[in-house]
Amino acid sequence: MNDVKNMKIAIGSDHAGFAYKEAIREHLVEAGYEVKDFGTDSAESCDYPDFIFPVAEAVATGEFDRGIVLGGSGNGEAIAANRIKGARCGLAWNLESAKLSREHNNANVLSLGQRMMDEATALAIVDLWLVTDFEGGRHQKRIDKIDA
Repeated sequence: MNDVKNMKIAIGSDHAGFAYKEAIREHLVEAGYEVKDFGTDSAESCDYPDFIFPVAEAVATGEFDRGIVLGGSGNGEAIAANRIKGARCGLAWNLESAKLSREHNNANVLSLGQRMMDEATALAIVDLWLVTDFEGGRHQKRIDKIDA
């Protein structure tokens, strides 16, 4: 399992994910993670790429270990994050999908949809995703093909 104290997390959302972003950020800080919030700063309508691209870039360059992006469904945010070379963003809707995104896909960015789950579920997904390790092995060759 990963060491919380050394993990740096980038987080960002659009207006539709703002409330959960705030709750997740606070939850992670209380748990001892170093967190940088890339915005948005309110529930006022905005364009998600403006906040998701910087999160994915920060993870892809190694400035941050992991990223969490949020929107209404999480779909657009995952699509945007995956446009950044080196970002592997998995959309999670439950604990199993989050766990597999780490174990099999080595996802370094997690996308969540605020309109798709309650806050307690979102927090549980984040907690599990952050401590789940990549299995490597047969999965690594697939990641290598994606990265190529």
